[in-house]
Amino acid sequence: MKTLNPKSTVEEAATTNYTPVINKFSTAPVSPYLNYDSRFLQQAQPEFIFPEGANKQRGRFELAFSQIGTSVMIGGGIGGLAGIYNGFKVTTALKQTGKLRRTQLINHIMKQGSGTANTLGTLAVLYSACGVLLQFVRGEDDHVNTVIAGSSTGLLYKSTAGLRRCALGGAIGLSISSLYCLYLLAQENSMKASPKFL
Repeated sequence: MKTLNPKSTVEEAATTNYTPVINKFSTAPVSPYLNYDSRFLQQAQPEFIFPEGANKQRGRFELAFSQIGTSVMIGGGIGGLAGIYNGFKVTTALKQTGKLRRTQLINHIMKQGSGTANTLGTLAVLYSACGVLLQFVRGEDDHVNTVIAGSSTGLLYKSTAGLRRCALGGAIGLSISSLYCLYLLAQENSMKASPKFL
């Protein structure tokens, strides 16, 4: 009776039954488990599948979720850092030590972090809602929508603080959104001017 040695059987199968397939894009042989004709894999196809006539760039509504979440997280981080600074300042002035100082520091971090996160999150929600609404009404997404959305966000956010502060909030929103649009235009112009290498 012939005994089977697993090691020799595997080596035999690897050497006798394996026909290396050479990929047309590289000279390395493909695995014996992936013995296929590489011509069936068309490498020139797009990476993502889009429906017929769909835009290949995400619209404002799709970008709104990431913008709101990023704003909340950045606000929490900035507020937390400000809370650490204020907490150390207050606890040092009151000469607190030990558990009391640690508790006061945590209170400052949580209070200031959540407040700043809520503020930036609210601004992001207002900006995104105005941008989505403008895109829906105007039927296009351009820099005009960005400037109008930024201005209206400032106006709406400070609308309960009186006419003067409302105008100041609108002016701040207009200036920030205008600077952002100028940055985007400069970036687009530099991309057009730079040589493209393939």
